[in-house]
Amino acid sequence: MSDHIGEVNDQNFEQEVLKASQPVLVDFWAEWCGPCRQLAPALEAVAEQCQGNARIVKLNVDDSGATAQRYGVRGIPTLILFKDGEEKERIVGLTGKDNIARVIEKHAGQPAVA
Repeated sequence: MSDHIGEVNDQNFEQEVLKASQPVLVDFWAEWCGPCRQLAPALEAVAEQCQGNARIVKLNVDDSGATAQRYGVRGIPTLILFKDGEEKERIVGLTGKDNIARVIEKHAGQPAVA
């Protein structure tokens, strides 16, 4: 992935996301998805800025379909912010860095982008 964005799957989702001590933004994506690739630079920029306050991880829906199905992900990219084991907010489709940062700031209590 990258230095600032982690990777999760069906096997480690509960431990890495639901049991996390800080908010976690999950990017549900796939290799073949053009908008998912377009979203990557914005996610990388926000992930770099929000280190310590929140995490951003990616879940490949082709490899981990059970988790995507569990959360009703029908279109990608879908971003879901989890905090304290619960879904707090969802963004479906291509979005910008400012919108991603706003969602994280709202739940992390710290500015995501300086």
